[in-house]
Amino acid sequence: MTRRFGVNTWVWTSPLTDATLAELAPRIRDWGFDVVELPVENPGDWDPARAAKVLGDHGLSAAVALVMGDGRELVATDADTVARTRDYLRHVVDVAATVGAPAIAGPAYASVGRTWRMTPAERADRYAELREGLAPVVEHARATGVTVAVEPLNRYETSLINTVDQALEAIDGLPAEGIGLALDVYHMNIEEQSVTGAIARAAGRIAHVQVCANDRGAPGADHLDWPAIVAALDAAGYTGPLVIESFTADNATIATAASIWRPLAASQDAIAVDGLSFLRGVVPQPA
Repeated sequence: MTRRFGVNTWVWTSPLTDATLAELAPRIRDWGFDVVELPVENPGDWDPARAAKVLGDHGLSAAVALVMGDGRELVATDADTVARTRDYLRHVVDVAATVGAPAIAGPAYASVGRTWRMTPAERADRYAELREGLAPVVEHARATGVTVAVEPLNRYETSLINTVDQALEAIDGLPAEGIGLALDVYHMNIEEQSVTGAIARAAGRIAHVQVCANDRGAPGADHLDWPAIVAALDAAGYTGPLVIESFTADNATIATAASIWRPLAASQDAIAVDGLSFLRGVVPQPA
C-alpha cells in the first residue's frame, strides 16, 4: 500500500475562500502532498465545484472537515437547533460528494468548546439523542457515498466524546457503511491511555486520520511514537490519508478551542513541509 498524505488549509487561513485555495493548491502540490483537507466553516465560504476543478487541475484529492461552531448542536438543545445542524451537516455531505471526498470528519455532535457535567445515565441519554440526531444525516451520507467520521475531542473542547471507546458507544446501532470514526492524534495523545491500543479498538471503523505534533506543530517535532502509530493504523486496516491538521492563530470559527497562542514552527509552511518530510520517513515504502 502506498500511503497518501494531506494537509488542512487551516494551517494557513480561516475561513477558506476560493482565492486562497487557488493560491495554496499549487504550493501544496509542489511540496508533495496528495490531499487537501477543506474545512466548511460556513456554507458559501468557497465554491465546491470550483474547488473540485482547482484540485483536479493540480492532481490533488480532497478531504472535507465539518466545523461545529457556535449554535451547531445535536444534543441537549432545542429542536430548531437540531434541525439547523442537520441541514448544515447534510450540506457538508453534499460538498464532500462534489469535491470527491470519501468522508466528512469532525465532532458531529456539539459545538467545539461546549462542556457540561453528566452522570453516566445522562451520558447514555445524550448518546441516544445523538444517534437520533445523526440518523437522517447518515442516511443522506449513505445515499451519497460519503461517510460521516465522528471525531473524539479532548476534555477541554467537549465533555461528550473524548475517547475512541466513547465514540464507538455513541454511534453503536447506526449503519457502519455510513458512519465511522475520525482519529486525531492530538486529541488521542491527551485522552487515550494508549494511542496504539485505541487505534486497535477502532479497527474497521476508522474513516479518517488527522496528525500533528502533541503541541499542534509539525509531526515529528514532538514526543510521540510515530512508527508505532503508523504500524497500528496499518494493522487496523486504515488505508486512507494521513492529514496534517494545525491552525493559524487567526482561526475564525474555533479560535479559543484551537488555542494557538504562539508560533508552533518557524513558519506555517514549515508545519506542512517538515511534517510531510518526517511522515514520509516513518511510513514504510512498498517494495
